[in-house]
Amino acid sequence: MKIAVSSEGPGLESQVDPRFGRAAGFVIVDMENMNTEYADNGASQVMAQGAGIQTAERLSALGVSAVLSGYVGPKAFTALQAAGMQVYQDMDCRSVGEAVRCYSLGTLIPASAPNK
Repeated sequence: MKIAVSSEGPGLESQVDPRFGRAAGFVIVDMENMNTEYADNGASQVMAQGAGIQTAERLSALGVSAVLSGYVGPKAFTALQAAGMQVYQDMDCRSVGEAVRCYSLGTLIPASAPNK
C-alpha cells in the first residue's frame, strides 16, 4: 500500500506542505517496505484552476491509496474519494516522517469532508 504526503521537499525530514493541489510535491511511501520516492507537483502549482483535481489524478495513477496533507479543497476531496483514496487532513506543522509515523500507528482518522 502506498501513501502520499504533501511535502515542501523530497524527504521524510521535509515539512508537510499545508496545500494539497498546489503542494511543491509528494513523498510517496510504500508502507510494506518503507521505500520512498518523490513526485514533483510543479505542473499543478502554475495552473489557474483545477490543480487539486489534476493532482488527485496523478496520485491515483501512481497507485496511492491514502493522502496526508494540510488542506484539501472540496473539488480535490471529491476527486480523491472518487479514486478510492482515503484523505487525512490537518497534517501540516509536522515533518513528513512524523505524519507517516502517525499513519502507521493507526492514530489518524480519515476525513469525511473537506476541512475548509
